[in-house]
Amino acid sequence: MGNADTRVRGIAARAGGWSARHRWAAVGIWVLFVVLAMGLGSAAGRVDVKESDQLKGETHTAAKIIEDAGIEEPASETVLVQAKDAGTRATDADFRSAVSAVVQAVGATGKVTDVTSPYDTKTISKDGRSALVQFDMRGDSETAGDRVEPVLKAVERVQKDHAGLRIEEIGGASMMKQYDDAFGDDFQKAELSAVPVALGILLIAFGALVAALLPVALAVTAIMATMGLMGIVSHLMPMSDTANSVMLLVGLAVGVDYCLFYLRREREEREAGRDAGTALRIAAATSGRAIIVSGVTVCVAMAGMLFTGLAEFEAMGLASLMVVAVAMVGSVTVLPALLSLLGDRVEKGRIPFLHRAKRRAAGRGNRRPADEGSRFWSAVLRVVLAKPAVSLVVATGALLAVAAPALGMKTQQLTLDKEFGDSLAIVGTYNRVNEAFPGGSEPAQVVVKARDIDAADVKAALADFREAAVSSGASRGPVDIKVYAEHDVAFVSVPLVGGSDQGKAEKSLELLRDTVRPRTLGKVDGLQAPITGQVAGSHDFNDQLIGSVTPVFAFVVVFAFVLMLLSFRSLTIAVTSIVLNLLSVAAAYGILVAVFQHGWGASLVGAEGVGAIVTWLPLFLFVILFGLSMDYHVFVVSRIREARLRGRSTKDAIRHGVVTTAGVVTSAAVIMVAVFAIFGTLSMQSMKQMGVGLAAAVLIDATIIRGVLLPAVMALLGERNWYLPKWLNRMPDLTHDEAPEAALQPVLPQGERAGV
Repeated sequence: MGNADTRVRGIAARAGGWSARHRWAAVGIWVLFVVLAMGLGSAAGRVDVKESDQLKGETHTAAKIIEDAGIEEPASETVLVQAKDAGTRATDADFRSAVSAVVQAVGATGKVTDVTSPYDTKTISKDGRSALVQFDMRGDSETAGDRVEPVLKAVERVQKDHAGLRIEEIGGASMMKQYDDAFGDDFQKAELSAVPVALGILLIAFGALVAALLPVALAVTAIMATMGLMGIVSHLMPMSDTANSVMLLVGLAVGVDYCLFYLRREREEREAGRDAGTALRIAAATSGRAIIVSGVTVCVAMAGMLFTGLAEFEAMGLASLMVVAVAMVGSVTVLPALLSLLGDRVEKGRIPFLHRAKRRAAGRGNRRPADEGSRFWSAVLRVVLAKPAVSLVVATGALLAVAAPALGMKTQQLTLDKEFGDSLAIVGTYNRVNEAFPGGSEPAQVVVKARDIDAADVKAALADFREAAVSSGASRGPVDIKVYAEHDVAFVSVPLVGGSDQGKAEKSLELLRDTVRPRTLGKVDGLQAPITGQVAGSHDFNDQLIGSVTPVFAFVVVFAFVLMLLSFRSLTIAVTSIVLNLLSVAAAYGILVAVFQHGWGASLVGAEGVGAIVTWLPLFLFVILFGLSMDYHVFVVSRIREARLRGRSTKDAIRHGVVTTAGVVTSAAVIMVAVFAIFGTLSMQSMKQMGVGLAAAVLIDATIIRGVLLPAVMALLGERNWYLPKWLNRMPDLTHDEAPEAALQPVLPQGERAGV
C-alpha cells in the first residue's frame, strides 16, 4: 500500500499527533486559553437576562412598560391575622387590637412603607375570620430578603401577645429569606459535591490517582474557561445563574466522558502490548474521532434551545454548547500532550487491590486479548446475539411500557406548596391565605399605560374594570389600584378565583384577558393593559414553550441525523441512532410522569406526586438527553465500525465493539447517574424531577439501549447496517481518520515530519 494510504488523515489524529510532538506547547496554549478566558470574562462582567426579556407576549409587554417607566416595584409583604376558633371575628375588640399592634410593630421597624389596615382596604375574608395587613419593603426588591428579618421578628412578638389568633407574614421578601435559610446552599452544595463524587468513581474505574484526576482536571478547566467566555458572550446574549448551573452539569458530564473515552483506549492499547507512542496514536485516531463526532452532535442538540424564543433557554443552550465545544477541543489537544508527558506515570497513586491482576499482566509484558472486556456484558451479548429478535421485542416492549405514562403528561409551573411541600413553614401560610382570600397570595397584575392616567375616561375605565373583575367571577376581590401619575402608569392587583389551583386560576385569567379587559379598559384609545403575574407568567411560558417544541425537535433530530449520516456514511446507522435515542427520551418521560405526576413510587426517591411536571423540564430533558446519549452511541458504534473495517464479520464486530466499550460506558454512566442523583436529593420538586429524569434516562441509555437494543438491531440488520443509497455517494466522506495501518505507526519525535 502506498504512502497516500498511510498518511494521517482527520482532525483528531492530526491534533493528537501534533500535541504529542509539541507537548509543552500544547499544555501551555491550553493553560493560557483558560487564564485569558477567565480574565477577560471577569473584566467584562456578566450581563444577566432581564425580567422584561424572559418571555414574549403580555408578560414581556408588562415588564417592558415598567422598565421603560423606570418604576422600581418594591417587595410587597402581607401579614395574615386569622382567628383560630370559629367564634372570633375581625370585628371583635381583641382582633382589632391585634391588627393595630401589627400595623404599629412593622411600621416601627423603619424597614417598611405604605402600611395599610384591613379595615381601610377591606381585605377581610368573607367569613370574617381573616384579615390582611399589607405593606411594602423599603429599598431594592431584589435584596429585600436581606432586610426583612426585623419585620418578621416584630410580627412574631405580636403573635406571642395574641395566642388566640394566628399572626404570620408572607410575601416576596419573607419567602426569599426562608428559602435562602432552608435551601440557599442546597444547589451550591450539590454542584460542589459533584466533582468529588466523579473523582471517587474514576478512582475505582482506573485504580490510580493520576489517571482519575485527568478527566476531572479537564472537565474543571473546561468549565472555568467557559465561565469566562460566558461573561464575554453575555454582552451579545445575556446569561443567567440557571445557565451557569446547567453549564456546570453538562461540562462535568461531557468533560469527564471525553477524557474517559480517550484515556481508556490509550490504556487498553498499552495493556495489549503497544508501545506508548503507538497506543497514543491509536487513541487519537479512534477515540479522538468519536469525541469530535459526539461533541459536534451534542453541540447541535444544545443549539436546539436557541429556537425556543425563551431568553432563559437560549442562555442555557448557548452556555452548554460552549462548554461542550471547549471540552471537545481540550480532549483532542491538551489530553494527548498530558498523556505523552506523563507516560507510565499516569499509573501513579495506585489504589491497593484495584486492577491488580490486570497490572501484573501488563507488567510482565503480556498482551491482553483484544476482546477481553466485561464478563457481565459478555454474558449479556451472548444471549442477545443468539436471540436478537427476541431481545429486540422484549427490550422494546419494556421501554414502551415504561414510556406509556408519558402520553398523559401534564405540565405547569409548580406553585409554592407543590414546589416545597411541607418542608417550608411559609407554605402553610401560603395555603391559609389562598383559602381565605383565593388568589390573594399571587394576584394577577394589570399594568395600565395611558397617555394621561388621570384622564376622566381612563379613571372611569379603571373603575369599570375593578367592578367587572369581581362581577364576572374572575375575582372575589379586593381589587387594588396603585397609580403612578408621573409615569402615566397604574398597577391593578386582581386576586384570581382558583388561588393555588393553577387550572382554575388560568380560567380566571382568560376571563380577565378575553372578556373583562376588552369591555372596560379596551374601550380607551391608545391605552395598553397587559396582564402579568405568576399565573399569567406560567400561562405565557407554557404557550411559548408549546409553540417552540416542533421547531426544536425538528432541528435537533434532523441535524443529528445528518451528522450521523456524514460521520458513519450509513443511512441505516443514522436512522437507528435517532430511533434509539427517541426511545430513551420517551422512557425517561414515562418515569417522570409515573413518579411525579401520578406519585407511583415517589417515596422511593424522597419525592411526592404533585400532579404535574414542571413546564420547562420536558424540552430541557429532550435536548440534554439527546445530546448526552450520543456520547455513548457514537463511541460504541465507532468501535463496531472500526472492527468491521479491520475485517471482522458484522456480528463479531458488534460483540467486540460492545464488550470492549462496556467498561468505559459503564464508568461514564455511573458518574453521570451519581451526579444527577445528587440533584434528585434537593428539596425543590423541580430539582428532584430534573435529577431523577436525567439519572433514569442515562441509566436506561447505557444499559438497555446500548447493551441490548443496539446490538440486537445491528445483529438483525447484518450487512444492511452499512447501507448507503448510491445517490448519497456524493456526500462529503467524513468516515475515516486514517487507514488501519497508520494507527500502528509510532508518534514521531518532535521535529520529524510524517511522509506524505
